[in-house]
Amino acid sequence: MHTVVVGTSGVSASDVLAVARGAARIELSEEAVAALAAAREIVDALAAKPDPVYGVSTGFGALATRHISPELRAQLQRNIVRSHAAGMGPRVEREVVRALMFLRLKTVCSGHTGVRPEVAQTMADVLNAGITPVVHEYGSLGCSGDLAPLSHCALTLMGEGDAEGPDGVVRPAGELLAEHGIQPVELREKEGLALLNGTDGMLGMLVMALADLDTLYKSADITAALSLEALLGTDKVLAPELHAIRPHPGQGAAAANMLAVLEGSQLTGHHQDDAPRVQDAYSVRCAPQVAGAGRDTMAHARLVAERELASAVDNPVVLPDGRVESNGNFHGAPVAYVLDFLAIAAADLGSIAERRTDRLLDKNRSHGLPPFLADDAGVDSGLMIAQYTQAALVSEMKRLAVPASADSIPSSAMQEDHVSMGWSAARKLRTAVDNLTRIIAVELYAATRALQLREGLSPAPASRAVIEAARAAGVQGPGPDRFLAPDLAAADAFVRGGHLVEAVEKVTGPLQ
Repeated sequence: MHTVVVGTSGVSASDVLAVARGAARIELSEEAVAALAAAREIVDALAAKPDPVYGVSTGFGALATRHISPELRAQLQRNIVRSHAAGMGPRVEREVVRALMFLRLKTVCSGHTGVRPEVAQTMADVLNAGITPVVHEYGSLGCSGDLAPLSHCALTLMGEGDAEGPDGVVRPAGELLAEHGIQPVELREKEGLALLNGTDGMLGMLVMALADLDTLYKSADITAALSLEALLGTDKVLAPELHAIRPHPGQGAAAANMLAVLEGSQLTGHHQDDAPRVQDAYSVRCAPQVAGAGRDTMAHARLVAERELASAVDNPVVLPDGRVESNGNFHGAPVAYVLDFLAIAAADLGSIAERRTDRLLDKNRSHGLPPFLADDAGVDSGLMIAQYTQAALVSEMKRLAVPASADSIPSSAMQEDHVSMGWSAARKLRTAVDNLTRIIAVELYAATRALQLREGLSPAPASRAVIEAARAAGVQGPGPDRFLAPDLAAADAFVRGGHLVEAVEKVTGPLQ
């Protein structure tokens, strides 16, 4: 079993994916345990002094003016967890909750939070046991971090609330901890606050979205190439020298991917045949420019994610010189902006894919293909309504592209008067990524059918490999009308599982 060792300097995106989506086991490094102990000594020393220190011996947020006596501080830490575990709505997905908990553990292990080593170890133990706290959709404003979601996780560490066991059954958290021999934590000064105060939920969803979009952008390059081929378009617009004079890295990569897919095709270059065209339509000709801009957006988002993965996000924080200082590092703006930016790029990628699909189905623009790619047009409707479904998904993508981070709503009696809405940005991006997968699947379905309807000329070897792999996966080819939903579901699974990219890379080698 893969093991992820958490130290003091952050974690990698691959670590997050291994824990969130895999069965990776977590261990704390000796360095992390030492840093946790050292920071805790500082917090204990401050707790023993009469002077109030935020988060250690005071209330929180707008209630920070009250000095809390020592005998009430354990109750204070329990109470902040209980009161902040106020989420509502549907349950958040298991992988999101695991990423959320793991990233909070990452910050705790930095040695800047003042949490005891045994609390950190309990966090690791809960993850290793496959116990997943029940976290709800609504409750985070993205500042002071993802408060309600993190509170539901902290509640599980206390043995309270509900959690999902490794068998997928939701039960009282205390029962699950006991079954796995995990002792509930008794929180002390600073610890309740430290478990709640971070951008971990939105960051985890960003990391997973980037991993999914990496596959989807390659998939979109493939389906764009298949559509170009099926429309008898020209691949001359993909020449490296044309993209070198506008040197956006993503654009060059997308064009290179399309060119690799089309190598050896007998269908390209016929735009001057029976119905001469000077140029292909924008949705075909400009595919690398749109997909490339999205790739460059991803590169920026990945840089933000890497910085956040190396960060210790808490308030207050313990500094190496022994000071405990308040700060605003929990504000989710850096993450929220790129989450929104990715949703915009994903919406545009879905939009251009839908335009190519529509072109394949329109006999006036498809250069010889039957209407709606139907077997007997009029008797058969072909893929007419598949495009409706795709269009509905694109329309929702456009709504999801409206930024959440441009909004803010005051909270905590105007103490927290500007918030990031980063959690909301992350939640809608997850839906956008899900929809984009389906949109690309519909283009794949239409393009592979169109290629098989072209007689006398052979598609590229990579295209033939896609058709063979898709058919083997249950994505049916041309023929009379049939119940279409299962075919589209098979196409979705083919794209979602990365099998489209795998089929091409067996012919072309790794795509960019």
